[in-house]
Amino acid sequence: MNTAQTPPDLASERPIEGWPDWSILVVDDEQGMLNFLVKTLAPRCHFVMSAGSAEEGAEWLAGHHADLIILDISLPGTSGVSWLKDLREQGYTGEVILITAFADLETAIVALRAGASDFILKPFRVPQILNAVKQCYERARLRRENFVLKRAVTREARRSTSLIGVSPTIESLRASIDRVAAVNSTVLLLGESGTGKELVARELHARSPRATGPFVPVNCAAMSPELIESELFGHAKGAFTGATRARDGLFHYAQGGTLFLDEIAELPLAIQATLLRAIEDHKIRPVGSQQLVPLNLRVIAATNRNLGEEVAAGRFRQDLFFRLRVVDLQLPPLREHKADIPALVAHFIDQMAPALGVEPLAITEEEMAFLLQYEWPGNVRELRNLIERSLILGTLNVSALYPAQTGGRQNPEGLPTDLQTLEKRHILSVLESVQGDKTRAAQLLGVSRRTLERRVAEWGFSATGR
Repeated sequence: MNTAQTPPDLASERPIEGWPDWSILVVDDEQGMLNFLVKTLAPRCHFVMSAGSAEEGAEWLAGHHADLIILDISLPGTSGVSWLKDLREQGYTGEVILITAFADLETAIVALRAGASDFILKPFRVPQILNAVKQCYERARLRRENFVLKRAVTREARRSTSLIGVSPTIESLRASIDRVAAVNSTVLLLGESGTGKELVARELHARSPRATGPFVPVNCAAMSPELIESELFGHAKGAFTGATRARDGLFHYAQGGTLFLDEIAELPLAIQATLLRAIEDHKIRPVGSQQLVPLNLRVIAATNRNLGEEVAAGRFRQDLFFRLRVVDLQLPPLREHKADIPALVAHFIDQMAPALGVEPLAITEEEMAFLLQYEWPGNVRELRNLIERSLILGTLNVSALYPAQTGGRQNPEGLPTDLQTLEKRHILSVLESVQGDKTRAAQLLGVSRRTLERRVAEWGFSATGR
């Protein structure tokens, strides 16, 4: 088994865009063919490994990761086609190019049915193998992008791609984003629920050198504690009950781009330790696997909790906290930049009215005055939800903010003004309006159910229920 570095005679060859991240395993019993492929590919890829048999290749794959396997059909011991079938049954999802000096149409059909990405007849020239590798790379890239787009399409349809507002607070945040986006370090976003942490994460990604790569958002609070490690890092076949095949994790799909870990404080301590190793070593190990998969991505994390207090309480690892906050950005609550409310309202109306198929909403001076004096405990998310409901109803539904107190009137007089009382009354009134259904209430409030239950428990109310 040989791991190839760039040969001196080919050091001047230019890497192909994207390929420097790729790891390739070449399996052939002809030393001359191995040397040819290694010399051709090593200058253009992350690294190239070579093996003389399927058994030797399998031994290497047991502890490492390969994005592409170039595999000879005729090998001593296990044939290339037989090993390929085994790889696919075990859940290997990478690309495989089969090569052979003796082939006919039937052999090609058998190879493709076994799971080959391409089939090349020996002898071949450099342009042929480079073109085949390029096509495999493009297939893998498109497959990863398709996965990311499927996850993001619903969220993207409901979200702006840039910060709205011209207040000094927002302008200062924009300047911070510009500075931070250019570096490749981890970033920790801090702020109350609804302040736009995912939006800022997307801004950081869009303005970074990784902008052409995928942006993969992960809500840590929404994942099952039993499956969260598998969801993040992937798993091997048989790693646990029900793992009938191998599966790539979200880290894999964020390769070349940004992984956004929202509500990072919700991660169990055991997973925090694994995450710390992944960030520091730039490698992950899928559950139940011996393979170490190299990482090329940026991690952005976010939380609405005070992580210093979480560390002191033993709920968050101090070493992970320090590792994440290489750079931290504090997102302001809406009450600290109310001057941006008119622009936000106009933006939400322009964005959502066509999507909902309704007429734009006209906001009166009195209604805008109410929006400007309200404290917005749910921040920008609460404002957006209000505008969406109002567009559906055809009138600004400010009474929905405090249905129990306003009696359906759009008159804010007599409402409490201190923030904690406003927030408490608002949350409890929403719970009352949905007959205590916490899942539905959390959706209306734009927060996670865990956040809602925590807040209600702080007030001495039962946190059980639907």
